[in-house]
Amino acid sequence: MTRLHDLHSQQGQSPWLDNLRRDWIVDGEIQRWVDQGVRGITSNPSIFQKSISTGTAYDEQFAELVNGGSSIDEAYWELVIRDIVDALGILRATYDSSAGEDGYVSVEVAPALAMDQAGTEAAARVLSERIGLPNLYVKIPATKPGVPAIRQMIAEGRPINVTLIFSLDRHAEVIEAYISGLEELAKDPQADLSTVSSVASFFISRVDTEIDKRLNAIGTEEALSLRGTGAVAQGQLAYQLFLEKFSGPRWEALAPRGARVQRPLWASTSTKNPAYPDTLYIDALVGPDTVNTIPDATLVAFEDHGTVARTIDADPAGAMSTWERIGALVDLDDVGQVLEDEGVASFQKAFDELLETLEKKATGL
Repeated sequence: MTRLHDLHSQQGQSPWLDNLRRDWIVDGEIQRWVDQGVRGITSNPSIFQKSISTGTAYDEQFAELVNGGSSIDEAYWELVIRDIVDALGILRATYDSSAGEDGYVSVEVAPALAMDQAGTEAAARVLSERIGLPNLYVKIPATKPGVPAIRQMIAEGRPINVTLIFSLDRHAEVIEAYISGLEELAKDPQADLSTVSSVASFFISRVDTEIDKRLNAIGTEEALSLRGTGAVAQGQLAYQLFLEKFSGPRWEALAPRGARVQRPLWASTSTKNPAYPDTLYIDALVGPDTVNTIPDATLVAFEDHGTVARTIDADPAGAMSTWERIGALVDLDDVGQVLEDEGVASFQKAFDELLETLEKKATGL
């Protein structure tokens, strides 16, 4: 057994792969990751930008699409959906054997819709219905317009991966959207709540990047001593929020209908600062009913020297103390907003760059 298997069997955490490439689907690399213990896959516009714009794995299908009259945007979605469907097939056995807990593959709505509630809802429906497989997660960003779209999709019974969460306040809004969406769905006495699943993707390493920059600018001994502690502290507090919200009368009314908790998913878990351990954001966030979606290089590092031990709730009071000390020095609300804005812009930039690459390829056909 591998460390990745141990994460799930011993600690109840599901390791997912934060990458998807067609050549990995074709040559069996995705299946090898699954055999090593990977239980799901996440993708985003940046991942597809890197995958499609390098190499030749997509060239044949792209040429067929363009020569057949597809627009560049239409061709992009055909390329993406083929990868998603193929990956869903590979993960279907995991989905079935886990009774729908894992085995999901995520595809994100167009990043231009991040501030468009109606557009997000329409796009999520199209992806959900076009792909039509039970282990699909449609990703919706946790922007202000995204949160009510998330609620609506849950109320319609659609599995959703909520992405780009950077603050505890927004995480609370996302949980509320999920629970209230389930409550709306449950008004139908025939509704099977067990078919609805969701994860709340809380981004980790970027939080340290932004907070550390501000602590460095302050430069006091207190500020410098707190570098590299904010992301883990906030993640551990997010887990406490999860435990609090998925208990009590509201949740106890839904659970007998088969409702599933919305698991926290730790995203952006490769360390950006080389001074920090390369498995920091896995080792410090291990606990039951959670997911960690991990880039392949970090998965390799964890398999080599990661630690399989419950850490997520080892010291909640310490996490709160750390977060409060940072909050006395840094505007944490602003940190969350800056990171959300940057995340949305980053995905839009990757999407635009990929379409430009495809435009150039099309002119050469």
